[in-house]
Amino acid sequence: MTDPLVAVAGHLRAHFSSLGMDSEPDVASVTFLGVERIDVLRFGPDHRAGLDGVFHHVTLGCSRYPMADPSAPMSDPLLGPRAEVVLSLRAGASTTGLARTLGVVAATPAVEGVVLGPGALVDLSGPLWAEAPFTAVLLGDSEVPNLALTPPRDPVQFLSAVPVTQTEGAWVRLKGAEAMRQAWTDDCVDVLDPGRRAQRPG
Repeated sequence: MTDPLVAVAGHLRAHFSSLGMDSEPDVASVTFLGVERIDVLRFGPDHRAGLDGVFHHVTLGCSRYPMADPSAPMSDPLLGPRAEVVLSLRAGASTTGLARTLGVVAATPAVEGVVLGPGALVDLSGPLWAEAPFTAVLLGDSEVPNLALTPPRDPVQFLSAVPVTQTEGAWVRLKGAEAMRQAWTDDCVDVLDPGRRAQRPG
């Protein structure tokens, strides 16, 4: 069978090229002890209305293997959900360290047996990048369409990752992901702004 990462990389290039981002993405590679290499591809800048200047950072490596339910007695090498993570930010502020952070998120299924999916809150217990006020990401659906793989393998889902502060993370745990997203919408919070202030839902 074809390496799923080859298909994922081609899928991502085709998707962002169709949106006007034709140049080859910047690539940063991240390695952790006991985990195969994870790349982070940076596509952009985006020039669509409302997204001008946004860069899309996408992991490539999480979908190498299916994510296993930690309660399952045995993991299947073919069957199970697969995912990659997409974090989009406007240019402007330095985001040194972001690639490593995304690598940590993408490695979570292999390291901790976590199954990533919409609504999941992944706490990094530290800034997502140098001097960032955000310490976690809230996962959701992204605009990148699912990628079908050769059966019997499950398709790859591309999950958006929105940076959240400790206060916002506590709100998500208390009220849920949708309540947090509604609060952002109600208060016109630009979650693509790396310098935005922490949201304090009432």
